[in-house]
Amino acid sequence: MKHVTLGLGEAPTVVDAGIGVHGVSTAHDVFRLPDLWQLHLYNYEGALSLGQSVHPIRPGHVSLVPPNTEVHFHYRGRSEHFYVHLRLHDGGTARVVPVMQDAAAESTRLADLLRHAVTAMPTSPRRATAEVWTALWRIAELPRGDGAGRRHPFVATAQAYVEEHLAGPLSVPDVAHAVGISHTHLTRVFRAETGLTVVSYIRHRRLQRARHLLLSSTLSITAIAAAVGIADLQAFNKACRRELGASPRDVRADALAGLDRPGP
Repeated sequence: MKHVTLGLGEAPTVVDAGIGVHGVSTAHDVFRLPDLWQLHLYNYEGALSLGQSVHPIRPGHVSLVPPNTEVHFHYRGRSEHFYVHLRLHDGGTARVVPVMQDAAAESTRLADLLRHAVTAMPTSPRRATAEVWTALWRIAELPRGDGAGRRHPFVATAQAYVEEHLAGPLSVPDVAHAVGISHTHLTRVFRAETGLTVVSYIRHRRLQRARHLLLSSTLSITAIAAAVGIADLQAFNKACRRELGASPRDVRADALAGLDRPGP
């Protein structure tokens, strides 16, 4: 077994979380959890085997083992790891990830999340669940050598930059500079992965945020336009009509009319 499928559309059920200490009395453990997933973040060297697959363990590596899977752990002396035993739920977002991954620079963040989960578990299981769910998303998005299931790193960086700067001036050269590539290269990889130009993506995200503020807040239309980086009201009105199919005033009015409309 080399890959597993994680259902991440719903929060997991965390049954237990802690720090496991092994390799003290034996160099080899064999066990399985009939109904639970195993999440481990390692701080030692050893090996994990599942059937015919053998996965080297190194500090900073993270593994996910599905329920009812017999696992063999091989230790080289005292060995510590964070562990979480959990249930994942079907439906929603699913990600295929390797059983074992090198978390590299992300291992420090994962360790912080799992440490918080361990300390929260006795008194605040929901807090522990939130920490573990975040950790699972980070694990699912770790860079992989085969690129499977991953956004192009340039595209991911560009999208993150756009989200952080929607309220200010944004141009393709600005985004490309933040990513560290030419705007021509960015335009090519961005369109290949998303089907949109960078300019179209920026406009789409601005108008999605504007729609949210129009429907969910009492901010003035002028303030909303400025908040999404389109301070010119005429340009904002035109962009709303093109992206949302109505003027900002009509988008808001339609929502209010829906709230006032009697139910069935």
